[in-house]
Amino acid sequence: MSDAALIDRFLEMMAAERGASPNTLAAYRRDLEQASDAVRGPLVRADAAALRGLMAHYAPLAASSAARKLTALRQFFAFLRDEGERADNPALDIARPATRRPLPRILTHGDVDRLFAQAEEEASGEAPPAAAVRMLLMLELLYGSGLRASELVSLPRRAVGPGREYLIVRGKGDKERLAPLSARARGVLERWLPLPAQGSAWLFPSGKAHLSRVRLFQMLRALAARAGLDPQAVSPHVLRHAFATHLLEGGADLRALQMMLGHADIATTEIYTHVDSRRLVELVNRRHPLAGMKVEGRD
Repeated sequence: MSDAALIDRFLEMMAAERGASPNTLAAYRRDLEQASDAVRGPLVRADAAALRGLMAHYAPLAASSAARKLTALRQFFAFLRDEGERADNPALDIARPATRRPLPRILTHGDVDRLFAQAEEEASGEAPPAAAVRMLLMLELLYGSGLRASELVSLPRRAVGPGREYLIVRGKGDKERLAPLSARARGVLERWLPLPAQGSAWLFPSGKAHLSRVRLFQMLRALAARAGLDPQAVSPHVLRHAFATHLLEGGADLRALQMMLGHADIATTEIYTHVDSRRLVELVNRRHPLAGMKVEGRD
């Protein structure tokens, strides 16, 4: 398959799984098309040496611009690996220019409440539409279990079991982990399991395969619009960020959060600590031994 066709498929995935904005998608398209023109041979077959030469060409650029171009390459090659187009990601061998990492977009508690209120209303009644029950369950698993979009849509039916309080999730690097399954989610799951056609290996079947990431993205944005939220601000990835952020606000342990998110490196999880600085200051002021000590010379 040509570079152009694979770049189109990659950008479609970025819109669905990451909720990338039109400006981000346009920038990634420019970066990848420029890289395709600059390397010798198809970009899809480029090795680490070719990518180092490409990044050397970008040396005169601002660090943020060069870092964005490398990010585009890393995510593009990760996509190619996930899609079976190649077995490795050569961009991981390239040193990233030093930049300040952006903070993730998050939803407020009020935003999440509005999403759930809309989904629950649509899935209420004695015989709600199967699509509404499915949407409610997917929302529970995105926000309540912190799943990636790709992990959610590809869940096999065997990932859940009677009375089980966790999901068996196969994440990045083909590694399995246990993700929490709340009592709320278990209740919706019991409503959903009898509804899809029996015999499918997938929890969320669609035709002969499972629901696609693109369709999940479209359904979630449509739900956000019906709930009165900005659809551009809502995506599966943003709900995963909200899961992590709100858990930390509630006092969750960073190591436990790392395990739930499936991060190989806790440094990836630490980006969420930005949301909790006020709570930590309040905790120190209230609980630290120094908080109760008088400063000498003061009444």
